[in-house]
Parts: sequence; structure tokens; C-alpha cells
Amino acid sequence: MNNPTQTAPGEAGYAPAQFGDLGPDGGTAGGGEVSLDLILDVGVTVALEVGRTRITVRELLQLTQGSILELDRLAGEPLDVLVNGVRVARGEVVVVNEKFGIRLIEVVSPSERMERVK
Repeated sequence: MNNPTQTAPGEAGYAPAQFGDLGPDGGTAGGGEVSLDLILDVGVTVALEVGRTRITVRELLQLTQGSILELDRLAGEPLDVLVNGVRVARGEVVVVNEKFGIRLIEVVSPSERMERVK
């Protein structure tokens, strides 16, 4: 070691972190139920995706008010509902009290959602 303030593994002052198994009070070890109470108030970002397109930087810089971008979806095709960037559902746009909303027509199963997160 070139820096005298650093310690190498095995030298005094250095110990690898050790973690105990999660038990019923703190996780899933031992077959306990997982409680979602700790995360119920965590905020997430919900976004609706109408479609996508790929353009060059030159085309991006040439965009002006009134420009039209052709998307990869057909008119009337369902929108994707994304939570923190992961698709969790598809739906169609509705108007509720003069505001836009979405009616869910297909929800991704929890097991599929977990596969996409990995």
C-alpha cells in the first residue's frame, strides 16, 4: 500500500461486514409473511407512454413548434402504463371531469413485473 492511512485486508482496523439472516420480524427467512406496511407511503412515478421513435441529434435540433414526430404505435392502440420505468399495465385514454385519465384494460401479472425488474 502506498498510502500509510489505508489498511489492507487482515490488518488491524479492517473487518468484513457481517449480516445476520433476516427473520420473521425483518424479512422472509423462516417462511414469515412479508409486510408491505413499510413501503406503502413510498412515492413512485407513473407515466403513460403513447409511443416511441428514434431520431438523430440533427433531427432533434430541427424540431420547432408544430413539428410532428411519427411514433411506433397505431392510432387507437392501448397506451403503456409505466411505474418507475417498468410497464405494469396497458390502457386507453378517458376524460373524467375535464381531465385526462386512463382506463386499464390489461394489467401485467406480479410475476411478470418482477421478471422485468431483474
